[in-house]
Amino acid sequence: MTESTPKDKSEEKDKKAEDKKAEKAAKKADAKDAAPKAKRQLPKFVVPLVCAVVALAVGLGAGYFAFGGAQGGASGSLSGKTTVKKAELDSTIATYTYKGKTYKVSARDVINSTSSLSSQKQDDGTYKLPSVDGVLSYARSAIIQQEAEAKGIKVSEKDMKSYAQSTLGSSDYSSIASSYGMSKSTVKALVKQSAEMQKLRDKVVKTKAGTAPTAPTEPSDGNTQTASADYAKYIINLAGDEWDAQKGTWSGKGGSYETALKSYTVTADSATYEAAQAAYYVAYQEYSQKQTKVSEEWTEYVNGLLCNATVSISSLIA
Repeated sequence: MTESTPKDKSEEKDKKAEDKKAEKAAKKADAKDAAPKAKRQLPKFVVPLVCAVVALAVGLGAGYFAFGGAQGGASGSLSGKTTVKKAELDSTIATYTYKGKTYKVSARDVINSTSSLSSQKQDDGTYKLPSVDGVLSYARSAIIQQEAEAKGIKVSEKDMKSYAQSTLGSSDYSSIASSYGMSKSTVKALVKQSAEMQKLRDKVVKTKAGTAPTAPTEPSDGNTQTASADYAKYIINLAGDEWDAQKGTWSGKGGSYETALKSYTVTADSATYEAAQAAYYVAYQEYSQKQTKVSEEWTEYVNGLLCNATVSISSLIA
């Protein structure tokens, strides 16, 4: 699905300097896939709500569905059309079958799952029929949510607020609705759906990625060679048992942190910002690798669900 979400603006005058420092630290840490500087990311809201699951279901291709064509439930009255009148919004444009039960999908259902009717209304008063991708996305989300509920997964108002706050930076549904061109009720329903999916993911995926590491605080003067006890503590906390606290140096096991920081001087009470940045890149790489594993496990699980579903779609725009 296409995302159109606003990014937080960064300071232009700092961007080039930060990129240069990040590149330098990455090279010294032998980190080819350097992690980004800590900053507010693109809201995850659009991915879980539109595509299905909190950016956790990478690879949910339509190919995992079995297609039934335009028969068996899709409304023939819309065949060949690319737009619908207001009175036709609740007509069936597709059906999907999961675990022996068939569910109808209307144009209203799909439109409301990604935006709002008012935003999709055209000048002549008609509404553009959702795309095939839009219908498949709606069906995927519905199936995964059904599975979550079948496993007894529930979310409270507090859970929903927490989810919205952590992914969007706000738990004010009205404000979110205004920003994304949706109704408040749609936003709330989608937040509930996504929060349930996240709980399902956490329940069925064995690999735990933990939380993303936080980048070290940059020196106020911008000098990457600035040393402090705080940077030393930052590195040691990340390194874990790779650091010998009794000897006040590396353990000699040749772990990832020790290897990456071998060209830096690190003591129990002193290390440079540049060294801390190198440690951060190592931590972020390890976190990313775990996230990849989580995504693979989750994708395999979801595709297993979708293999048991069939979708029948009427004539829609591609």
